Amino acid sequence: MRHHQACSRAHQVGALLLVAATFLLTRLFDRLLLDTSSSAAINPGRPSSPADLRIYVYAEDEIQGLRALLRGRDGTITAATCLKGQWGTQVKIHQFLLKSRFRTFNKDQANLFFVPSYVKCVRMTGALSDKEINQTYVKVLSQMPYFRRSGGRDHIFVFPSGAGAHLFRSWATFLNRSIILTPEGDRTDKRGTSAFNTWKDIIIPGNVDDSMVKSDARAVQPIPLTKRKYLANFLGRAQGKAGRLQLVELAKQYPDKLESPVLKLSGPNKLGRIEYFKHLRNAKFCLAPRGESSWTLRFYESFFVMKLSFLSRM
Repeated sequence: MRHHQACSRAHQVGALLLVAATFLLTRLFDRLLLDTSSSAAINPGRPSSPADLRIYVYAEDEIQGLRALLRGRDGTITAATCLKGQWGTQVKIHQFLLKSRFRTFNKDQANLFFVPSYVKCVRMTGALSDKEINQTYVKVLSQMPYFRRSGGRDHIFVFPSGAGAHLFRSWATFLNRSIILTPEGDRTDKRGTSAFNTWKDIIIPGNVDDSMVKSDARAVQPIPLTKRKYLANFLGRAQGKAGRLQLVELAKQYPDKLESPVLKLSGPNKLGRIEYFKHLRNAKFCLAPRGESSWTLRFYESFFVMKLSFLSRM
């Protein structure tokens, strides 16, 4: 058996010197990096600090065809219409950047370019077909010299639904280098390839109804965890999925423990937004079993319900 030698005075002094040298070298490297980044002329395309970030937001009438991606072929779709549902994120991010202090009106000063589009909304409302969406995107991108300059690397697109960038059929050809904001990560169901690239794309939350996130005007008040009626609930459509069908059957067997009503999308029995959140808040666990996509808006909705319950007990 080998015996380890005890730490001597010389070892202690050497360790202190090593720590001191590491500290001094780190400070020296930090100083060199700061001196380098302070010179904007070295690389004007990269912001040296958050204050240097500049984002250019394309105007809908600036490029022929871009308005159709926002308003539909007839220009009848409004931003208010597209604020609803899962695709509301594309409107909110657009409106946020229009008011952002980082916005620039000079393309030559921009580090990033935002391409607004409510394409999921205009597709769901029938204002553009899949073929029209693809043709319009190609037409729009062909008119962007700054997009071609970088191969699209500094251009940002939002695809907030489960379909992700697949709403633009030719995304792999035109957007393979661009930054994509989407809740759909890892893979996209029913597709051979994923439109999400971990090296450049960003996962964003789904759009949650404003009435649940505004603390000063909350439509539904939280219920303390100890006073919630059900152990768990599942508020969604079965969609023929085995896991969801099993929850519906379990709810019938244990109605005092599990709530899982059959949701109607229309008609007199349709569950409204306020009623939906009132049901969602009334269980200790909000279940989100696998559905059509690999993400679910219910996760974010239940997060706000649980968060509000936690805050109410503080």
